[in-house]
Amino acid sequence: MSMAVDMSSKQPTKDFFSSPALSLSLAGIFRNASSGSTNPEEDFLGRRVVDDEDRTVEMSSENSGPTRSRSEEDLEGEDHEDEEEEEEDKGNKRKRKKYHRHTTDQIRHMEALFKETPHPDEKQRQQLSKQLGLAPRQVKFWFQNRRTQIKAIQERHENSLLKAELEKLREENKAMRESFSKANSSCPNCGGGPDDLHLENSKLKAELDKLRAALGRTPYPLQASCSDDQEHRLGSLDFYTGVFALEKSRIAEIANRATLELQKMATSGEPLWLRSVETGREILNYDEYLKEFPQAQASSFPGRKTIEASRDAGIVFMDAHKLAQSFMDVGQWKEMFACLISKAATVDVIRQGEGPSRIDGAIQLMFGEMQLLTPVVPTREVYFVRSCRQLSPEKWAIVDVSVSVEDCNTEKEASLLKCRKLPSGCIIEDTSNGHSKVIWVEHLDVSASTVQPLFRSLVNTGLAFGARHWVATLQLHCERLVFFMATNVPTKDSLGVTTLAGRKSVLKMAQRMTQSFYRAIAASSYHQWTKITTKTGQDMRVSSRKNLHDPGEPTGVIVCASSSLWLPVSPTLLFDFFRDEARRHEWDALSNGAHVQSIASLSKGQDRGNSVAIQTVKSREKSIWVLQDSSTNSYESVVVYAPVDINTTQLVLAGHDPSNIQILPSGFSIIPDGVESRPLVITSTQDDRNSQGGSLLTLALQTLINPSPAAKLNMESVESVTSLISVTLHNIKRSLQIEDC
Repeated sequence: MSMAVDMSSKQPTKDFFSSPALSLSLAGIFRNASSGSTNPEEDFLGRRVVDDEDRTVEMSSENSGPTRSRSEEDLEGEDHEDEEEEEEDKGNKRKRKKYHRHTTDQIRHMEALFKETPHPDEKQRQQLSKQLGLAPRQVKFWFQNRRTQIKAIQERHENSLLKAELEKLREENKAMRESFSKANSSCPNCGGGPDDLHLENSKLKAELDKLRAALGRTPYPLQASCSDDQEHRLGSLDFYTGVFALEKSRIAEIANRATLELQKMATSGEPLWLRSVETGREILNYDEYLKEFPQAQASSFPGRKTIEASRDAGIVFMDAHKLAQSFMDVGQWKEMFACLISKAATVDVIRQGEGPSRIDGAIQLMFGEMQLLTPVVPTREVYFVRSCRQLSPEKWAIVDVSVSVEDCNTEKEASLLKCRKLPSGCIIEDTSNGHSKVIWVEHLDVSASTVQPLFRSLVNTGLAFGARHWVATLQLHCERLVFFMATNVPTKDSLGVTTLAGRKSVLKMAQRMTQSFYRAIAASSYHQWTKITTKTGQDMRVSSRKNLHDPGEPTGVIVCASSSLWLPVSPTLLFDFFRDEARRHEWDALSNGAHVQSIASLSKGQDRGNSVAIQTVKSREKSIWVLQDSSTNSYESVVVYAPVDINTTQLVLAGHDPSNIQILPSGFSIIPDGVESRPLVITSTQDDRNSQGGSLLTLALQTLINPSPAAKLNMESVESVTSLISVTLHNIKRSLQIEDC
């Protein structure tokens, strides 16, 4: 459902196919469009069909005659003959082929079967030929040609991805060379070395702090929840407030145009969206997109960009109106997508909405920092206009769009937007029983950035931040809310907890723990990660922070160490391995091989993997209670755990407020590797061998190294945490019998 297109060629040329931006096109589409062909005998792919044998003949824009493909020439000598008629023209006889065009109804029926079965068997072809009044060979050749068309588009798409990856590798190499050169040279302005530069930077920073204090400015004057890491955000938000110093009528015009485009993108089928025969994902036909929305080419930002476009749909456990309200509340929006959004802010409210909830027609200026649950993938900062529109009594549209290049004051301002939302968002429609159908379109214009090879395929194909990720996360959140609010919970779904109040308190504590883990593990500017290579050659990332005021975490200096790696194990098997209490002693170095027993187990979703458990780890010396929260959806799985105080947890089981209980979580993030063609890997069942690939596993451990916030971080503390990571990874590989990988 995703695609990535190289956008380095901005200016159109006479030859559309010389531009990398059009690498997903079908040649026939643009050749017909550029020549203004309106021949009724040509379909949208610029093809004709021979009468009795239904052989496809491609029409070249440079030659007036038809050009047959090699496969057609090979077929010609087998079991079918061309019908020919001779006619006199100025005394000379000429042979001429009679062409036949399928009816709209015939094409519709064959398209419907193709979507279900791209390779129909003989029986299906015979049945379809009788139904449509066609020869079986006509049906056979139509399906053959259709597969060829889709394959050509996929090959162009793959070529575009390879070109983009090659260019990124070149840029990474160039950046590394420049960095190395700067590190070994002095400042050209003052002649000082690195130490002098650090000193000069500190002086400038102090002057900037004085100016801020004098002006009384804060980076987030409109949103108190954005006060974290204010210094890091000052320049970005000040700049973007300037860009959005537009007439409100102009912003409303941008939002209205984006709404129309989103509706078209959400509801259109072929030729705008084409489904991959191999992967089943939808691919945006970018040439068709530019024909449908020509203003998109003019609004592209300068510099080298990559287009990511994806579409997905799903049913969620929330009615459309309430869901639309959640999207327009920045706090609820961030909570819904806590694993994807590290920071969010409403910069300004352009227009209040109408109706009882004041959301219909509302327009806001928003900021969001998007993340993956790993420190090795850079976050994406996006500034955009969000609008809400009620399309009908049962249907709502939530539309996000960034400003276009013509709305920026200067080219320099435009270049500061490294990630820009083309019209994106979702169409939400009520179905029944408080459920809604959500169709999500994610369409991004992203500048080239350095991504670790481990995650490069996932990011470059658009899967990392694509529609499937957003829809799966939304479904999981809404399902959790339903289970949290339920009053008629079966006993099997609430083992070890006797009251509804106790159940809600435990689920609240687990949710807070998991959200804390999301903040700790990602590459957000909340943290400064340092890369460390262990003696075994394993790359790790380490960050530290001081907690002074958060009562939900222990006070003092906290260190977080993380490592990401690929394992030849399916995500399902890996997830079940971590959540199985009987196998915890196999990987958890802190359990020291002690017996683990479940005290309480609460369901928070339909999938058995979505659950919260309280486990006791019994050793000879003492018993430790561990809170564990497990979550899984079609995109990723997460297992988060933390040791908890026994006495305070017993109060939570009785229904007391868990807000101030100190929790320092660790855990795992598991996502599919995103590689389409891969060797066989270990799976839970033999039947899954061809349907699942390997896993990208990210492990993060947190520990309090000193209860005094004034304490200094030393290498001994860092080495103790990284050693624990190494031991845990070794235990995991040994238990799964993959020690060689």
